[in-house]
Amino acid sequence: MRRPTIKDVAERAEVSLKTVSRVINDEPSVQASTRARVQRAIDDLGYQPDPSARSLRSAQNYALGLVYDNPNPYYVIAVQNGVLSVCRETGYGLQIHPCDSSSPNLASELIDLVQHSRLAGLVLAPPMSERNELVTELVAHGVRLVRIVSAAADPQDGSACVYVDDKDAAYEITEHLIQLGHSRIGFLWGGKSHGSSWERYKGYEEALHEYGFTLDPELVVEGDYSFDDGFRGARRLFALADRPTAIFGSNDEIAAGVLAAAKSSGMNVPYDLSIAGFEDSPFSKQSWPALTTAKQATQEIARHAAHRLLQEIREHAPSRPLPNEGFSPELVVRGSTAPPRPKA
Repeated sequence: MRRPTIKDVAERAEVSLKTVSRVINDEPSVQASTRARVQRAIDDLGYQPDPSARSLRSAQNYALGLVYDNPNPYYVIAVQNGVLSVCRETGYGLQIHPCDSSSPNLASELIDLVQHSRLAGLVLAPPMSERNELVTELVAHGVRLVRIVSAAADPQDGSACVYVDDKDAAYEITEHLIQLGHSRIGFLWGGKSHGSSWERYKGYEEALHEYGFTLDPELVVEGDYSFDDGFRGARRLFALADRPTAIFGSNDEIAAGVLAAAKSSGMNVPYDLSIAGFEDSPFSKQSWPALTTAKQATQEIARHAAHRLLQEIREHAPSRPLPNEGFSPELVVRGSTAPPRPKA
């Protein structure tokens, strides 16, 4: 069967092509009863607008761009699915653009992307979203964008964003380990170019301080958001004369690497070693034992970022700034954490 066209919708709803176009573009000049009739025809026929054709027919662009640089495939897939779901609901196309966040030419690369692909705007994922000079240059060239950032509160820097309170969630994870009786708690960083790594470290550090523990630099290991760095970091901590009884990995991939390292060393998790991660990715549920973590609604965060971007596009110059939205990951306690084994 051929794909239904806008003409088919107009004939089914008994309206003009222009009226169908106005409904699709969510223009306010259509009566409610007519809008409902057109929408019913769209639903009955399964009509989906072609974003590229819409962009060519009008001065407005009907595609969004998602820009990311992250080694964690589960995070990337969740962000993609969140933005894509909004695009499908609103008739927009989506262009995925992986890139090198450290590239000195990134701003010109993204400006060219927006112009040549006729994108209405960009959703910037970390760490690009946290490069202030990049954001400033994009905005100066008229690029509409919304950032996903890690922050304990609304940054209120004049740029649209969705922010995630990683610090508070990391504090909660560390507090959970302390309350189980752990005093030697290792911390494995994610990539330092990511604001989330710094915020999670701050939460870990603050919890130790408030519970009266001195932070031991030997227990903190730098790395990236990857399974391999979790494995290597854990082995480094295991080699200490006074090794930790618990390790907090900055994401679930890191924590899964710690779990693999512990099992390869003959440790019983959680009794010889408690392990916690962050994000509640499939790694956390599929591991054995399942990982204690912070549940981060990545797909929902991305949905809100896409909705906010469409608001920015449609409002053009709002009379007052639109509010930024915040999310707080929640502690999920599973079988990978327990009180430390009593010393003989």
